[in-house]
Amino acid sequence: MSAAVGPSYWLGNETLKVPAALFVLNRRRLCERLGINKDVQKSSIVLLQGGEETQRYCTDTGVLFRQESYFHWMFGVTESGCYGAIDVDTGKSILFIPKLPDSYAVWMGKIHPPEYFKQKYAVDEAHYTCEIASILSARKPSVLLTLRGVNTDSGNICKEASFEGISQFAVNNSILHPEIVECRVFKTDMELEVLRYTNRISSEAHKEVMKAARVGMQEYELESVFLHYCYTRGGMRHSSYTCICGTGDNSSVLHYGHAGAPNDKTLAAGDMCLFDMGGEYYCYGSDITCSFPATGKFTPDQKDIYEAVLKSSRAVMKALKPGVAWPDMHRLADRVHLEELTKIGILRGNVDDMMKVHLGAVFMPHGLGHFLGIDVHDVGGYPEGVDRIDLPGLKSLRTARVLQERMVLTIEPGIYFIDHVLDQAWADPAQSCFINNEVLQRFRGFGGVRIEDDIAVTASGMELLTCVPRTVGEIESFMAKDGNKALDQVVLSQQL
Repeated sequence: MSAAVGPSYWLGNETLKVPAALFVLNRRRLCERLGINKDVQKSSIVLLQGGEETQRYCTDTGVLFRQESYFHWMFGVTESGCYGAIDVDTGKSILFIPKLPDSYAVWMGKIHPPEYFKQKYAVDEAHYTCEIASILSARKPSVLLTLRGVNTDSGNICKEASFEGISQFAVNNSILHPEIVECRVFKTDMELEVLRYTNRISSEAHKEVMKAARVGMQEYELESVFLHYCYTRGGMRHSSYTCICGTGDNSSVLHYGHAGAPNDKTLAAGDMCLFDMGGEYYCYGSDITCSFPATGKFTPDQKDIYEAVLKSSRAVMKALKPGVAWPDMHRLADRVHLEELTKIGILRGNVDDMMKVHLGAVFMPHGLGHFLGIDVHDVGGYPEGVDRIDLPGLKSLRTARVLQERMVLTIEPGIYFIDHVLDQAWADPAQSCFINNEVLQRFRGFGGVRIEDDIAVTASGMELLTCVPRTVGEIESFMAKDGNKALDQVVLSQQL
């Protein structure tokens, strides 16, 4: 990111310097959208409430704070307990910070005055949260535009701003949400630069994991390699989501790594590893999956499945450009998978007929990808007028939109051998007629392969943000450099 005049977020060393101008521009973009909305009255003020500190259940042990995403998009504030307002007509911004007790200086550090935060975050004014009612009253707003809307991924409703004295104001909580969501869908140049950074650091961290992988290690050891690199080299205190470090059959568990299955299996010779991990910098995320053999050398079956997924990934990347409907990209990935599984011998018959009975969803039950930004499953997937497609596989898509320039998405095709899903397909005559069960049995327990890259849609195609070894040859060569292959052969011979 080019040197910027004014305050910046920076953690020193080689970490990225992010100018506060990024959020000044975001606020201006929002005001411009609201300014052409015929339902927005003159003298309207946008009001958002930031995130609050939480404790672990009934204890006084704090949970590491991370800013609420909409508030971060608009202000870039790292502290909790804040509010922010924007005068839509003028674009002037006001940050409200909590008035801290004297004891804060003993336990938590220096207490800064409002002027400090005005400079730090490049806002026009800063006041205490206890002054919200009086400060806003002095501006005589026609209405306060507060944020209330449903997240189409989680189904949860975002927290609407509330403060003592809000009852004296006219409030509209329906206008703001769709407008700010659309702003977040399309990334600015500065936002794209942050996402390039998160991808670069996370890509390098994935490569460190591939170098470190050895038969006999625990999955969580490799998770720690990733997290350590992201933090030490990238200043990423948070990850975008819980790391998925599935090996062997665990690689077919789509959201493995949760508390009930905490990346605790031992890597074994013959295991396929599926590592889905992404670092987060200043609330902007990444989402990358690398699949590779634990030994560093693909078996023939592993190579066949991996290359089938890679082929679908490359096909989507080649076809992707503005004007393309995302569900069509999912269908393209399904078709390539079915063609390749037929060549391998797992399936037999006509691929067009397989598509009609949604056989692709048996091997890829999740959606092809999703928006990415401040949230790993970023907002805006299903605005008004865009409906979910209630069909196997497609119903799991987190967006069904037509792609446009400056959208950022993941492309993450996968082939998995999930016993539960395979059993259902075998019991369905419409699908089982295409399955060569004798060959399929060889892949029971195989796990799965997912290849996930982050991309930005450009005017003529796409920009690949992720940079990791992808072909079979690249992976085997990369993993052999540090002697992984030789060491694994020693471990394997000892086990035998």
